[in-house]
Amino acid sequence: MSLRVLVPLLAGLCALVGGQTLASAGTTDGSRARAAVVVTYDASGSAEFADAVKKGVGVWNESVQNVELKPAESGEQADVTVLADDGWPRAQVPELGKGTVWMGRQAVNEGHDVVRIASHEFGHILGLPDRKPGPCSSLMSGASAGPDCTNPNPNEEEKAEVESNFGSQYAKLRDVRLDREYIDRP
Repeated sequence: MSLRVLVPLLAGLCALVGGQTLASAGTTDGSRARAAVVVTYDASGSAEFADAVKKGVGVWNESVQNVELKPAESGEQADVTVLADDGWPRAQVPELGKGTVWMGRQAVNEGHDVVRIASHEFGHILGLPDRKPGPCSSLMSGASAGPDCTNPNPNEEEKAEVESNFGSQYAKLRDVRLDREYIDRP
């Protein structure tokens, strides 16, 4: 077996032992550059927010390279569960890349953008704290940016922090108990 085949195979096995998988990320020329940590999610309980969740996940997948959010396969235990309820949006994050996201109808009823909510709550799953109060240009400012803010995109600082969390810092952070709950009230 060549070294070119053996190295990615060993990296994948190490990642599987750690509880999450790795996926190869493509480069602009179509070659495989590196492996991203794969965080799976189950949005079957997200009700009317399913499309917003898919779009919020897409924002992160387009914004960062060291982690990829993917729907869990049928029968697979997801790293993240997404639910809909009548409260405020929130995320419970026991460990980096793991937890529960609630897409709360209360914020939607007050006019907050559902894709921004989904992207913000997944930001918590990816290790980002709330940054309140904050401007609309900061995804993690959450509801404090006001209901007129529809920006679902992380800023450069937020992207860099997620890249670090799932890049050079991942081996240190993946097994750390965070036990954090973020409730996105203004």
